[in-house]
Amino acid sequence: MSQVALSASTNREIGSRPVRRLRAEGLIPGVVYGEGVTPLPVSVNAKEFRTAVSGEQGLNTLITLDADGTSYTVMAREIQRHPFRNTVAHVDFQVVDPNKGVTVEVPLHLIGDAVEVRHADYEVDQQAFALLVTARPDQIPTHVDVDISNLTVGGSIKVGDVILPEGVVAAGDHGLPVVATRAGRAAKTATAQA
Repeated sequence: MSQVALSASTNREIGSRPVRRLRAEGLIPGVVYGEGVTPLPVSVNAKEFRTAVSGEQGLNTLITLDADGTSYTVMAREIQRHPFRNTVAHVDFQVVDPNKGVTVEVPLHLIGDAVEVRHADYEVDQQAFALLVTARPDQIPTHVDVDISNLTVGGSIKVGDVILPEGVVAAGDHGLPVVATRAGRAAKTATAQA
C-alpha cells in the first residue's frame, strides 16, 4: 500500500472563534496524537484531505503528515462532520507504526448466490456491513468478501467463519453473526396458512 502525503500547519489557535475562521478559509482543524507523541493541534487543507482519503483504502489510508517540517505516519481515526452541511469539521490523526498492527473497520461485501435459501423463499439477512480487523497498515484490505453460496435455511455466517487475507485477524467477538437467513414473504404466508 502506498502512502499519501498531506501537509499540515501547527500554528493554529485553540478556541471556537479561531476554528470557525479556519473552516471559512477552507481548512480543517485537527489533532495529531499517538504513542510517544504529545497531542499536537494542526490544520489541513480540506480539499487535500478529501483527496487523501478518497482512494481505495478510504479512512484506512496511511498518510505521511508533514506538520511544519516534522513528519508523522498517521491514519485518520475520528472524523467529526458538520450536522447540516456534511463537511468535515474536525479530524483526529493517530500516529501509527507501519510495522505494528492497528485495529480498523473494513467493509464487508457479500458474494455468491445462496441458492438453497432463495429456493426455500427465504432471504439473506446481512447483519454486519463492516468488520473490525487487526493488521499492519500495509496489509489492511480494502474490503472483505463473504461467500454466501453454501448458506442454508436457518444457517448463519459468524465473524469467526469469515475467511480473511493473510496477516489480517478479526478483532472482537468471533461468535457474532455477519449473515443470517429469515423467512421471506412467501415463506411467512405459507407458515401462517399451515
